[in-house]
Amino acid sequence: MNIADALFGRPLATEEEKAERIGPLKGIPIFGLDALSSAAYGPEAALTLLIPLGMAGAIYVWPITIGIVVLLGIVYFSYRQTISAYPHGGGSYTVATENLGERAGLLAAAALMIDYVLTAAVGISAGVGALVSAVPSLQSQTLHLCLGILILITLINLRGVQETGGVFLLPTYVFIACLLGLIAVGIFKTLVAGGHPVPVVVPPKITGITGSVSAWLLLRTFSSGCTAMTGVEAVSNGVMAFREPSDKCAKLTLTIIIAILMVMLLGIAYLVPAYGIAATDPGMPGYDSVLSQLLAAVMGRGAFYWLSIGSILVVLSLSANTAFADFPRLARAIAENGYLPHAFVIRGRRLVFAQGVYALALLTGLLLIIFGGITDRLIPLYAVGAFLAFTLSQAGMVMHWRRTGGPGAGRSMFVNALGAAATGITTLVVLVAKFVDGAWITVLLIPALILMMRSVRHHYAQVALEIRTSAPVHTDGLAEPVVLLPIDRWSLVSEKALRYAWTLSREIHVLHVGCGEDTDQLCRQWSEVVEKPAKMAGLPLPQLVVLASPYRFIVKPIVNYAIQQQIAQPDRNITVLIPELVESHWYHYLLHNNRPEAIRALLLFNGNQRITVVSVPYHLVS
Repeated sequence: MNIADALFGRPLATEEEKAERIGPLKGIPIFGLDALSSAAYGPEAALTLLIPLGMAGAIYVWPITIGIVVLLGIVYFSYRQTISAYPHGGGSYTVATENLGERAGLLAAAALMIDYVLTAAVGISAGVGALVSAVPSLQSQTLHLCLGILILITLINLRGVQETGGVFLLPTYVFIACLLGLIAVGIFKTLVAGGHPVPVVVPPKITGITGSVSAWLLLRTFSSGCTAMTGVEAVSNGVMAFREPSDKCAKLTLTIIIAILMVMLLGIAYLVPAYGIAATDPGMPGYDSVLSQLLAAVMGRGAFYWLSIGSILVVLSLSANTAFADFPRLARAIAENGYLPHAFVIRGRRLVFAQGVYALALLTGLLLIIFGGITDRLIPLYAVGAFLAFTLSQAGMVMHWRRTGGPGAGRSMFVNALGAAATGITTLVVLVAKFVDGAWITVLLIPALILMMRSVRHHYAQVALEIRTSAPVHTDGLAEPVVLLPIDRWSLVSEKALRYAWTLSREIHVLHVGCGEDTDQLCRQWSEVVEKPAKMAGLPLPQLVVLASPYRFIVKPIVNYAIQQQIAQPDRNITVLIPELVESHWYHYLLHNNRPEAIRALLLFNGNQRITVVSVPYHLVS
């Protein structure tokens, strides 16, 4: 087994794609981790903004969460409609492009790409934040832990959908069981105690009130809490990853994910004020996450606490997988329309769109480095892209039902219109509330991405226009090329290249840059090793051209000679043969110079159609 097989698994044939499809059991960890894990940081993001209110801030979590859950329900029904209408995958980009036009589609694409990068970064940083809450001594290693987890998730996703689902299966269901168990026990204790349970471990109290309640504060709190809704669109983007009937499997998966998330959000919102829990300042000494406090208050810091914290850490970190599952599919859809490099369309060795995985990993790593891996610094950038994509998708579905009609179209149009209105208003709320805190960065990035995608499309259009032809092949003016063969000394590598040159042309210029003892030796050998054998075989004599190089440049004289030849012989092509030594081990290439690559690059980019570069490899056997 080679290194690639060990890291990524054996290559999968194209016909094995159906075997890679999944059901709801694996669909929940693959497409639902982002949504489910947001229960761990969504309420905390809201509570963090209420820190100035002291312990009184927890009172407002319940009504804010009710509003978020109602909005979540509207979006859920809207996306069920989307899955029905687009059983082959109806992400926001596809729906907006087909129903609202190119501009709306690019806007949705840019918003979603930013959202997925932030999803990966926030998930990983929140997971490390949970670990730091339990083990404060690791706080100084926050960024290193984030980057290590990112590398691990990238490797897992490159192994294919089935293996990814298998890896995430256990931690996802342990996480769900722990949080639902926590909520059940917490509610039971609260009801038994008449609404005032006694904490097993008393949570830290925030002393002093430094602010007052205002509509603006509650608006910002609601917008931060809405981060709990990100990831809801993932299932509709990845319908084709499910086994047949894919639309029914996708709907069932979405229903389970949304139901569990609603229970988690409502349960946490009910228990936080009952146990007197408030957020602590992230990134500061003594930071303790809301879920860590709630677990300790309800269950104590025993085995269940550490099992739950461990599952939260793993699931939060792995929640980035939702982005890794959807970003490559989104990039593929955009690339198929020519707005991203075509490499994003190609499936890798494990039938995943590997280029999309690499791009997401790189962008996520860059974001984590810039913001130090601190979740609270990333949250202000979050949710704008997601809700903008929600709105465009639902608005697109309204136009879809209006165009297609049919039984039930009116009801479906109403559901999607309600979803578009609700998410549109929320987008404005989130944008206004978070603009100063960092949402302005997202606002600038979206048009920048649209401009980049338009530039890619323009480039492909220009290339297609330049190379397009329907004319018959030209058969006039054909002639043998002038062959240029650069060598440093006489060797088996040079001999193989010269033998190949004789099969191409009768005019061969063997180029040697004269700047050392090798020149004298080659000139002495030339007659014996080349001219005499050529005359005896009746082959044309190659011309040995020694190029002067007083400053010991090697590459430049060869390139200049080739350009001079194309000017001197305007009716003939110039073919440059480059002898190359091919090592049996990659690390041996470090022992050789890179002149062949430099000559090739300079000749290929000189802008003339009449110079052809050909590599003549000589493979070493030892």
